[in-house]
Amino acid sequence: MTKHVLISGGAGFIGANFIAYLLKNTEYSITNADCLTYAASLENIQSFTSSERYRFIQYDIGSSEKESEIFDQKYDAIINFAAETHVDRSISNASPFIYTNINGTFHLLQAVLDGKADRMIQISTDEVYGSLSPYESPFTEHSALLPNNPYSASKASADLLVRSYYQTHSLPVIITRCSNNYGPMQHLEKFIPKVITHALTDKKIPLYGDGLNIRDWIFVEDHCRAIHMVLEQGKAGEVYNIGGNTEKTNRDVIEEIVKQTGKKNDMIEYVEDRKGHDRRYAINSTKIEKELGWSPSISFHEGIKRTIEWYRKRLG
Repeated sequence: MTKHVLISGGAGFIGANFIAYLLKNTEYSITNADCLTYAASLENIQSFTSSERYRFIQYDIGSSEKESEIFDQKYDAIINFAAETHVDRSISNASPFIYTNINGTFHLLQAVLDGKADRMIQISTDEVYGSLSPYESPFTEHSALLPNNPYSASKASADLLVRSYYQTHSLPVIITRCSNNYGPMQHLEKFIPKVITHALTDKKIPLYGDGLNIRDWIFVEDHCRAIHMVLEQGKAGEVYNIGGNTEKTNRDVIEEIVKQTGKKNDMIEYVEDRKGHDRRYAINSTKIEKELGWSPSISFHEGIKRTIEWYRKRLG
């Protein structure tokens, strides 16, 4: 029997990559619900429209409008990618983050509670754990939630809401928390796309602070494969950390991109550090590796190569 899944935020970076992954590797029937904010792109999902197993409905998860259109059938699962995600934007205006990340998640949980879907996977982030020093052990699923900016606070709040529905209603929900993603279709305001496009167009590449902030990077396709495993095998009420096991300083990332694009490091321009800039994120993925058999398969060098080629073609 074909599974029917509702993917919220499927016109965004990770959501669109996940739909592409499902269409290629499964027989799922997919409804993509996205309100098409600035972070989404119709270009990301244009190639899906030829599939008989795919449909798109413009829908705001923070609103009750169009609910009858979205929930015209019962879904096997809701996978919630829909979120405001840019830290700098959350600092200047937190309101959209509260609306979408918290209120929107609440509406989807209510849909599951009302019997409109069998279960839900909440796509979260390692940023809910806060910041690590260079010598601390990576975050596990039992690490405290200590968000340091409005974006990560809104995601942590949503995670707690999801947990409460499991504890109170025994709702079959799962949370995944992933490290920093990169790959095709990511918005140009994000770090790696900005560095790549600046390098390809011979613009100065801005580097915050001393350039030594550390992130654990994962190629988006590896993340999509992990979510699929969680969807198929994950246990209700659990949290699964998903990491790339690839810690890099921001300086390291830029130098790799500069090297692969044939440019020089004199393109790098140090700029004033941003507010709420966490020093280090790192994820311990032992749980998902042992319980579900997942591990990252695409190296940082290969992932960056693929990503550069995608943006090179896009720039023409």
